[in-house]
Amino acid sequence: MGTNSNLRKAKQEQNGEFYTQLEDIEKELRHYTQHFYGKTIFCNCDDPYESNFFYYFATRFNDLKLKKLICTCYDGSPMAYTQLSFFEGAEKTVEKKDRKAYKIVITEVKDENNDGAVDIADVEYLLRNKKNALTKLKGNGDFRSEECIALLQEADIVVTNPPFALFREYVAQLVEYDKKFLIIGNKNIISYREIFQYLKNGLMWVGHRNINSDMWFIVPDYEKYEKIVDGKHLKHINGCWLTNLDLKRRHDNFIFTRDYSPEEYPKYFNYEAININKVDDIPDNYYKEMGVPITFFGSHNPDEFDIIGLGISNSGLEIGVRPYLPEHKKYRKEVQHKGAVDGDLYMLDKDGHPDVPYARIIIKRKK
Repeated sequence: MGTNSNLRKAKQEQNGEFYTQLEDIEKELRHYTQHFYGKTIFCNCDDPYESNFFYYFATRFNDLKLKKLICTCYDGSPMAYTQLSFFEGAEKTVEKKDRKAYKIVITEVKDENNDGAVDIADVEYLLRNKKNALTKLKGNGDFRSEECIALLQEADIVVTNPPFALFREYVAQLVEYDKKFLIIGNKNIISYREIFQYLKNGLMWVGHRNINSDMWFIVPDYEKYEKIVDGKHLKHINGCWLTNLDLKRRHDNFIFTRDYSPEEYPKYFNYEAININKVDDIPDNYYKEMGVPITFFGSHNPDEFDIIGLGISNSGLEIGVRPYLPEHKKYRKEVQHKGAVDGDLYMLDKDGHPDVPYARIIIKRKK
């Protein structure tokens, strides 16, 4: 019984993903086209019958001069033939009752129907008629399986929307195998200890898209959704792109619009740094440590700023954030009814009570 429960949990974690809209993929990936030329692209969380990542690369295979496109799907996708079927009668290719994990490997896309264009119809013909293009996997398609790791090692760049519940483990695998990648995560994962360290150490960075802008994902019919567009159920997620592919935005100089004054920039009570509530408010004439929102990573130029650390919990203690004073912790818990974790940055309000901002990154401007 325990084994079955664990299997169900694993499957729920894999299926607990949100499906990216094509327009969001197109807007972001156009900033990386130079990285794709002649490369093997691996989409290892993407069923081609459902994934807009597959659609993007398959229909642009020749324009991007790809060497190879590999996609693997996880056994039992919840959206099979429900919302994102690109191919007419797709179920004739892979029947629902026989639906298992499989891989698709494409090394060329030709004008199979001789209509003068290479499009999704030609990709459909390829999958229906080229026996080696679509094959079943031995396992369940989990990105951690041996056969999926073997495909990962073959790839140059990984591009996908991995399951959010497994994001830390997923990124750790990419780093372990030294892979280039462009993936989507929840913006809040920036404050996760492991993910923050990758960002701090320059092993990855935030993509081109504005980290503060809305992002809507397609969800299965049974999931909670917020609106319906063109028959698709959409849900708003604080999504952001994360990558280790270089892009122009990463080298843009920060545009300063404010000057420092002690009255406008209070200091933390338990750490020697000033608090900044909005990234746009970073002052031009300040070269000591500052605490900024996690969205700073969307503006970070490593030539301009050093990342000191994260001012929350154990990460905060590691960089010297002092624990709560007993009276401040007591007030925080008993009066404000809020959490009081040692290592969190806090200020004092005009009445001497703790004022705790949301997660802050400690930065310092380079001279």
